[in-house]
Amino acid sequence: MSRFQTRQTFPAGEASPPGPASPAGEPTSSPAALPWSGLLTLTTAAFTAVLTEQLPTGLLLRMSADLDVSRASVGFLVSGYAVASCLAAVPLTALLRRYHRRPVLVGVLIVLGLCNAVAALSDSYPLTFAVRLLAGAAGGVGWSMFAGYAARMVPVERQGRAIAIALAGITVAFAAGVPAGTALAAAVGWRAGFATLAALALILAAWVIQRLPDFPGEPGTARLPVRRVIVRPGLRSVFAMTLFLLLGHQAMYTYTAPFVERSRFGNAGLVLFVFGGTTVVGVWVAGLVVDRHPRTTLRAALGLVAVAMLALGLFGRVPPVLLVSFVAWGAAYGAIPTLLQAAVVGACGPDQADVATSIQTTVFNLGIAGGSLAGGVALERAGVGSLPWLALVLVIAAAATAPAVRES
Repeated sequence: MSRFQTRQTFPAGEASPPGPASPAGEPTSSPAALPWSGLLTLTTAAFTAVLTEQLPTGLLLRMSADLDVSRASVGFLVSGYAVASCLAAVPLTALLRRYHRRPVLVGVLIVLGLCNAVAALSDSYPLTFAVRLLAGAAGGVGWSMFAGYAARMVPVERQGRAIAIALAGITVAFAAGVPAGTALAAAVGWRAGFATLAALALILAAWVIQRLPDFPGEPGTARLPVRRVIVRPGLRSVFAMTLFLLLGHQAMYTYTAPFVERSRFGNAGLVLFVFGGTTVVGVWVAGLVVDRHPRTTLRAALGLVAVAMLALGLFGRVPPVLLVSFVAWGAAYGAIPTLLQAAVVGACGPDQADVATSIQTTVFNLGIAGGSLAGGVALERAGVGSLPWLALVLVIAAAATAPAVRES
């Protein structure tokens, strides 16, 4: 079994459960069955969290004009969300891990829904920024739960695939959510995007109550102190790679619209759609190989992102090169969240993964925040052409710190 394979551990004398839980919370009759209703509910929750975070990326130009702020300031709405997730994920997850999982997830979705509703109605940039911070805190708690929740719903041999299904919401958000939000903004205004997302989150909260199995929180005797999780050698390399990769990715992705605008292509909505669509390929491949060839897949993904950034830096004004580069970048990036989350769950076991995943969420969002901030500074000071070069340096740093995982 590779280090990226997930495994479930239990305290001495405690038997492992006979199989995954059904939507009613009972074990299913077949250990090979996947609880699709529950997993797709998690997929939709992940979609909601990602789209809440990334929606300003597709609305950057219109929000900038309507709120009377710079393009970089709208990019900082993504940074602010991510910073709040960084600061809140670990302490809030540690505080809430004793409680049953379903009520916590419902609370996360309600907060996201209300924050998106306020953003849709706000004419004030400070108010919009404030509700983005609150949404980020809720999103950080949500991200600490998704992978472990999915893993607890299935037997050990299906945990990698269950995590891939749950985290496919990331792919759907990039493939359809951000482009759809961009198109909706072009048709009826950017506020409709936030209003639609608010309704989705609140409807999903009601659906979770009805369809998602519940699991108990961690008993006091099983809780690992946060400091012991942070220093685990198997996790530190994953955290370091995550940070550098997300710094590079977000520095470029947040400012896709102005980058595409300077080329002869000029259609940012289509480019974002192409990027998102190709992430579907990446998450599909990750679901197939996450338990067998993690190191090879990880190296290939990092290499593909680096090549895409190099091509964008050299030939980003040429429309065919622009599109092909976004195709390669999207396919590579689509595989990465599944690989990273499976690594974290595999190191800790699904029953104790929430704190480790919250640390990973903090690192992930620190990368998003730092990348959006660094990209905004580079955009204002050195111009949009500097973005792929900044991203390339950071992706190379990620490759240098990639975890030394063993193939199965």
